[in-house]
Amino acid sequence: MKKKYFLTFLLIGFTISFQSFLFVKYDFQTGKKLPAVKVKNIEGEYVDVSKINNGENPIIFIFWATWCGPCIRELNNVAELYEDWQQKTGVQIYAVSIDDSRATSKISAFVEGKRWPYNILLDSNQDLMRALGFSNPPFTALVNKDGEIVWTHNSYIEGDEYELEEKIKEISGQ
Repeated sequence: MKKKYFLTFLLIGFTISFQSFLFVKYDFQTGKKLPAVKVKNIEGEYVDVSKINNGENPIIFIFWATWCGPCIRELNNVAELYEDWQQKTGVQIYAVSIDDSRATSKISAFVEGKRWPYNILLDSNQDLMRALGFSNPPFTALVNKDGEIVWTHNSYIEGDEYELEEKIKEISGQ
C-alpha cells in the first residue's frame, strides 16, 4: 500500500517538474554572437546567419515547424503586431523553419496561406538550432545591433508576444 502511494507521489512530482520545465523561459544564450551557420532562404539561396544585419535595429529569430501548434499561434499573434513594431523600432523578424527536407517544399505555400510578413529561413538539417543549443520549438532569440543574442525564450503561451515587445523596446531605447 505504501509503495503504491510512493509511486503515485513520485509520478505526480515528475509530471509537475516536467510541465514546469516545458514552460520555463530560457535565457542561456544571451551575450553570444549569432553563429556562422548557413541556412537557405525561401528562394533556396544560402544565407550566413552571422552576417544578417538590420543596421541599428534589432532582429528576432523565431524557430518554428509546420507540425508545432504553439509555433503557429505565436507567429500568427506576432504577425498582428509586427507592422507596429517595425514602425516604432525598425525590428526585422526571421521565421526559421526547422521542418526536415521532406517538408521544405511545402513551406512556401504554408507561409503564403498564413500571410506571414516575415523573412523565412529553412534550417532543414537543424544546424542553426543545434548551434543555438535548444531542442524544441518554438524558440525565440532577440538580437541587438551588434549581432549579440540579448534575450531568448523557449515555448509559447498566449501573451508572450507582449513580453517580447517590451524587450524589443528596451534594446531599441524606447
